[in-house]
Amino acid sequence: MARPLTVLVIDDSATNRRTLTTLLESSQEVMVLDWAQDGEEGLKKVLDLKPDVVTLDLEMPRLGGHTFLRLLMRAAPTPVIVISSYAHSSDVGKALELGAFDFIAKPPQGTPAALEHLRRELLDKVLAARHAKSGGRHGAPPRASLLTGEVPQVIAVGASTGGPPAVQRLLEGLAVEPTVSVLVGQHMPSQFTKAFAERLDRIGPFTVTEACEGDVVKPGHVYIAPGGRHLVLSDRTGRLELRTPSPVPMDKYAPSVDRLFESAAEVLGPRAVAVVLTGMGADGAQGVRAVRREGGETWAESEDTAVVYGMPKEAIATGAVSRVLALDAIGTELAALVRRRRQSGGQ
Repeated sequence: MARPLTVLVIDDSATNRRTLTTLLESSQEVMVLDWAQDGEEGLKKVLDLKPDVVTLDLEMPRLGGHTFLRLLMRAAPTPVIVISSYAHSSDVGKALELGAFDFIAKPPQGTPAALEHLRRELLDKVLAARHAKSGGRHGAPPRASLLTGEVPQVIAVGASTGGPPAVQRLLEGLAVEPTVSVLVGQHMPSQFTKAFAERLDRIGPFTVTEACEGDVVKPGHVYIAPGGRHLVLSDRTGRLELRTPSPVPMDKYAPSVDRLFESAAEVLGPRAVAVVLTGMGADGAQGVRAVRREGGETWAESEDTAVVYGMPKEAIATGAVSRVLALDAIGTELAALVRRRRQSGGQ
């Protein structure tokens, strides 16, 4: 058996520390090394014990979660899973910006069903963090003015675990072509997608919003699928609009990357562009088949840079992915594709 993944639990609540330790150690693949009750104690223990992964509460005395992340990422970059209540979605966005690997929302009630859901999500994300790749963060260029009246090239992007920083990196690479429109299906609870959009909006050059029913797709805009709902593209009276339908019981994911890609294939045909980034599971695999059947572009992030290779791997296994690229190359190559299409007179 492989060496257990080691975890340090940081939380100022003794009850939460006990609960998290019990949930984590329900798997033989995980061992909790120790716990800390604030960021200052946690930082010392990370440097001393060198855990594989840290779970982090953001609101703590002495040294809070955000300051802890800043110091940790400078001193000893380590995958961090933030565990936060729904009431602090903006704080989670800031934590992701500071380098957190992923986050988990605390259930509002500690029912057996809620705890079992938390256990599964916690173990999935902690074990996925074992394979996290460290990488430098790049500053974003200033916002650019848009060319009014230009019909946008639409790019559909799907991601799950590890996706928030990957989406940011992609947008940074696309910044030289700020008239494109990007539709993002990121697996994320509904209480956090608006904060995710607001954080991306601050870095420029795109205007980033959580998608709403009936939004008209505009150049220079990025639309984030609302958590718990799908994001699909439609063609109404000759203009591109967005729909955000509710999931049905058979849907495994909401938002569904497959649904997003399939709608792009149906509406855009050979002009469709679908990109699969890091994530667990197989969401997006059916969607790339649909886009490829219509002659569109289907890209996936390479194993070398994907934090979790599940979604890209499953998409590539279909044989329908036309290009496999490292994360830092995806945005710039998409920009080059947009330029070629514009020069050739196509969208």
